[in-house]
Amino acid sequence: MSESPLQAALGADSAGAYVDHIGVRFTEVSGDRVVATWRARPELHQPYGIVHGGAHCSVVETLASVGAAVWMGERGKVVGVNNNTDFYRAVHEGTLTSTATPLHQGRSQQVWLVETVGEDGKVAARGQVRLQNLTS
Repeated sequence: MSESPLQAALGADSAGAYVDHIGVRFTEVSGDRVVATWRARPELHQPYGIVHGGAHCSVVETLASVGAAVWMGERGKVVGVNNNTDFYRAVHEGTLTSTATPLHQGRSQQVWLVETVGEDGKVAARGQVRLQNLTS
């Protein structure tokens, strides 16, 4: 059995129980780009039957953090200090694809942009995460 992209990049089978609960499946992981899919499903809905904004924020934070951590490597760790996510389209069901790319990778901070698109190819949410680099 081959390694998952997450395991190959971080040496971990999972990004944690919470991320597993959301259903994020990593398809590409590097310090320059992270891609993952997840399903809009009732467990992630708010009362109006659409994906809860917190689920979108969680995916944004997760992909940015994974990419930032891979880029940082053995030099230290990263922690999120700001997550700003905008919601453009309501999503009820289907597969979502989220892609994270860095806007800035500096000595003390990183900024990552994460865009989530639905099966129709239209942007459902877009977020930006600022992370602090904690050197060893």
